[in-house]
Amino acid sequence: MRMSAPGRTGFQRWLREPMLHFVLIGALLFFVYGRLNPARAPERRIVVTQAIVDDLARRHQARWMRAPSEQELAHLVEAHVRDEILFREGVALGLDQDDPVIKRRVRQKFEVMSEEQTAGGAPTDAELAAYMQQNAARFTQPAKLSFEQIYFDGSAPVKELSRRVAAARVALAKGADPARLGQPTMLPRVAEAMPLDLVAREFGTALSEQLPKLPMGTWAGPVASALGAHLVRVTALQPAMMPPLDDVRQQVARDWENARRDRSRSESYRKLREGYDVVIEPDLPLAGAPRP
Repeated sequence: MRMSAPGRTGFQRWLREPMLHFVLIGALLFFVYGRLNPARAPERRIVVTQAIVDDLARRHQARWMRAPSEQELAHLVEAHVRDEILFREGVALGLDQDDPVIKRRVRQKFEVMSEEQTAGGAPTDAELAAYMQQNAARFTQPAKLSFEQIYFDGSAPVKELSRRVAAARVALAKGADPARLGQPTMLPRVAEAMPLDLVAREFGTALSEQLPKLPMGTWAGPVASALGAHLVRVTALQPAMMPPLDDVRQQVARDWENARRDRSRSESYRKLREGYDVVIEPDLPLAGAPRP
């Protein structure tokens, strides 16, 4: 009877171990990945220019409200060098790939660059005036109303509320002081040149919509609101109007600039998008209009 060598039998059993298979497969995958994704050697030369040093000093000044000392500036420069080295080594290992935070930051910086490249001079008065007309709803000042109101609690029964309103009307006809009529409330009894949107916030939309329709200079109502009922006398009405450019120049210029930046980003992206062949593997509809 022929006996197998003990060493050979143990070696064969070791070859059949799952752990060995796992290690070998892992090594193979690591080798293939390394061949397909070779590490990028980082650039070994770092130049800290005077502009970088000045920028570091400015940031320190903005944060601490004073210029940095020589020692502090040296620490800032060394921190900059450290950040640059770690960043380059991370990029060399591919750590920047598929990172949403890094992608967002790079995108933001690129958009700023695109905006600056297309930035022109300050807008002319004609451009601002045209922008105001194109966005009239944004800059039109609301109507302003001056009025008096007498308040009646809406929680009272309908008949009781009607009786109180009728009694107040009779008293007004006899020359009674409006301040002595109705019921106490935190609402203003007299409003002077109150913008209509503020009237809506104070008294509710229902009353603000009715006020411009009431006759001028006479007591009218009752006008219902979310808070109750009101007798109202409108004493002045200034219609909604577009203000002169000089009165709102700063706001118009700011909005114009924001709109210019939005157009610049969209146009820049549209041009870039035309140079890419976008393939979406899942069966999903492609967004036809390029958007930032």
